[in-house]
Amino acid sequence: MQAVPAVPTRPIRFWLNDEPVALDAVPPTRTVLEWLREERRLKGTKEGCAEGDCGACTVVVGESCPGGLRWRAINGCITFVGALDGKQLVTVDELRGAGGALHPVQQALVDAHGSQCGFCTPGFVMSLYALYQDKRQRGERAVSRREAADALSGNLCRCTGYRPIVDAACAMTAGPWVAPDEAAVAQRLAALSQNPPLAHASAAGEFHAPRSLAELVALRARLPQARLVAGATDVGLWVTKQHRELRALLYTGRVAELLALDEGAGLLSIGAAVPLTDALGRLAAHYPSTRDYWQRYGSPPVRNSGTLGGNVANGSPIGDSMPVLIALGAQVVLAAPRGERRLPLEDFYLGYQQTALAADEVLRAVEVPLGAATVLAYKLSKRFDQDISALALGIVLHLDGEQVREVRIGVGGMAAVPARARATEAALRGRRFDTAALAAAQAALAAEFTPISDLRASAAYRLQAAQNLLRRAWLQASPLAPRGLPLSVHDAAAEPRA
Repeated sequence: MQAVPAVPTRPIRFWLNDEPVALDAVPPTRTVLEWLREERRLKGTKEGCAEGDCGACTVVVGESCPGGLRWRAINGCITFVGALDGKQLVTVDELRGAGGALHPVQQALVDAHGSQCGFCTPGFVMSLYALYQDKRQRGERAVSRREAADALSGNLCRCTGYRPIVDAACAMTAGPWVAPDEAAVAQRLAALSQNPPLAHASAAGEFHAPRSLAELVALRARLPQARLVAGATDVGLWVTKQHRELRALLYTGRVAELLALDEGAGLLSIGAAVPLTDALGRLAAHYPSTRDYWQRYGSPPVRNSGTLGGNVANGSPIGDSMPVLIALGAQVVLAAPRGERRLPLEDFYLGYQQTALAADEVLRAVEVPLGAATVLAYKLSKRFDQDISALALGIVLHLDGEQVREVRIGVGGMAAVPARARATEAALRGRRFDTAALAAAQAALAAEFTPISDLRASAAYRLQAAQNLLRRAWLQASPLAPRGLPLSVHDAAAEPRA
């Protein structure tokens, strides 16, 4: 038996439904799903894919935020127990309506015949419960079929079909609201916030949740082999699929500076631990033409846990955020004991999953310039929802009449790293945005990149599809192209997918 690490330690404290929990000696990579099923014997939350895709493990987490409480669905299978510290966990096992009856979400599913085998149904219930809570807090009764389909994009069902489940979603808010005692929940969470920052040790390792950038940087220096983790939407799979042993984790989800989301001086500064739901929502508010693109990034549980900083720091060549961020001229802010430095995002990547991040540095924020004129974002994948990109393009255009005054293009899936298409930009810059300029850009793109073939797409497909997306951009943005084409799915008033 290994000795317990000699670090200051305290229990992991949170609320499970209406019960306070204090856990000692929890391995740093113990998942919420494992703990619920194996230790608490709460079997309503299921294990399906163990990678955050199927939604059978969906639970809802409540936490304090500016303006009150926030309830969001997450994947229990890839969330580590330490990340629950200071929060409220709601599971399907204890979901009740008035007087112990079925909750309105559950009753709506029964009335619409929206369940069958029961394996995936609990996950559907919890995803809809999160939507129900969001609607209640907003004071909105109506649930559109599109909203229902989007909320359930992280849940799979192969037994019944989605129509009755979507019917249930649209009907669940018709009756009197059933709400938790939010004043009591807020009081509980306020009491938990008085605990010192989490430092939890067991024989299996350490889990630290610092609350300031200074604490995080100091821990980074003291534990150079520790793994930084935010939403664990990638690191969680290292544990569940690759069975890696990670003995020390530095959780960024409580660091105040990394949770900041600020605007000023023409910049949007997104802290590295800001959940994707908030980060992408703010980006879409400034650039509405990207809204559909961001909607296809993971699923609500993934976006509620994952962070923009995590996606950027991961450095995957098919990461969804980087092509658009590169096109927008984003830069990363890197913090270390000696201070901060900034890098253009396209210069942050040195090779396949290799970045310019020094051993003692952490990613503090991503800064995105505001005010771009025309922003286009395209993603190609085998599924519409929650699928890895085969190819992604982000394009920012500044036009003077028919002439391209400035252009930036970010690409994903075309090289070992997310990249900026500089030669393609040069073929367009300063020219009339006509068919000749388009042809020159397509030729430059073909010469600039040599994509690979893999399970997602062949090299030939990627190259041709990227050239076709340039043509799509010309059709949508050039004053010399035919008019009347929609910029987004929402502009086209497309039917919901379910």
